[in-house]
Amino acid sequence: MNRDRHVERSLALCLCVSAAALTVACGGRPAPPRPGPPEVAVVTVGFQGVALTTELPGRTTAFRIAEIRPQVNGIILERAFVEGADVSAGSVLYRIDPAPYEAAFEQAKASLAMAEANLPAVRSRADRLREMVAIRAAGQQDYDDAAAALLRAEASVAAARAAVESARINLEYTPIRSPISGRIGRSSVTPGALVTAYQPVPLAVVQQLDPIYVDVPQSSADLLRLRRRLESGLLRRDETVARKVRLVLEDGAPYAPEGTLQFRDVTVDPTTGSVTLRMVFPNPEHVLLPGMFVRAVVEAGVAEKAILVPQQGIARDTRGNPIAWVVGASDQVEQRSLEVDRAIGGSWLVTKGLAPGDRVIVEGLQKVRPGAAVRAVPFADAAK
Repeated sequence: MNRDRHVERSLALCLCVSAAALTVACGGRPAPPRPGPPEVAVVTVGFQGVALTTELPGRTTAFRIAEIRPQVNGIILERAFVEGADVSAGSVLYRIDPAPYEAAFEQAKASLAMAEANLPAVRSRADRLREMVAIRAAGQQDYDDAAAALLRAEASVAAARAAVESARINLEYTPIRSPISGRIGRSSVTPGALVTAYQPVPLAVVQQLDPIYVDVPQSSADLLRLRRRLESGLLRRDETVARKVRLVLEDGAPYAPEGTLQFRDVTVDPTTGSVTLRMVFPNPEHVLLPGMFVRAVVEAGVAEKAILVPQQGIARDTRGNPIAWVVGASDQVEQRSLEVDRAIGGSWLVTKGLAPGDRVIVEGLQKVRPGAAVRAVPFADAAK
């Protein structure tokens, strides 16, 4: 019996040693705890006022353009400007040989003098015959002939005066002047060239660059969409602000002076389905040149109840439609289908699918699935 007890004690001791060895081999660490819900960063959306702008491509156009053409025939004696320089209104650009027009002017003045010299004698004879007819000392026919001769003499004087005026005008057209102030381009003729009145090819072109026009096409569909939003109250428009326009140059640099929306064309171009917006910009330094490509930033209105979501919080489904993952009241993930309008800075303007107070996941999207529980932290705290 003592022997049996000794065997039992030996077995118990072996079991204890084995358990201790197993405990040492396992390092004495307890089993790891079960993982909790994944952490995601969220943005709580709400209404805010946002100024909506539209960026439209366009081209610059000179404020005024004058094509310089001669109004009389002749030989160019002198070109009185430097190509590419600024000229003022009324300054002489070309001089046509005035000699034939000076001669014509002198001849017209001589013809006028002859007509005026003949007039007093004809008028005196008509007056005498009128008095003689009154006392029956002359016949009525003689008076009628004298009266007709007086009318012809007066008409000759009037025609001679008109001829003098015409000759004077032609002589004044021999110096060709600029009708506007602006910058003149290259000349198409040189001294010695023969030019004709109102020829189809201009001698030069003067363009006024300050101010300058910017013509921008806008889709008629965009205009209808804007009208509906204004009528429904989704957009509020201040006409004073809406007429202010900003400009971005073709190298991406902003153009400092603000412009003004002058008018919107009333006809839709059937080939492009767009209307033309004309804007006026100050251009004192002549930075803008005619034909330059620019982008105009036009304010469409103010959305007073806009919802903005960071772009990383908007995904796309298999059909390309925008979706967002939202943390619900029970901290479970929901998928929402959205309608977005445009990108504003680093955010999307959401028009449908979200409501104020919704928590949109912007980080940790790879950890979520519909119906899964998550632990939501504010995006700003997660970034810190």
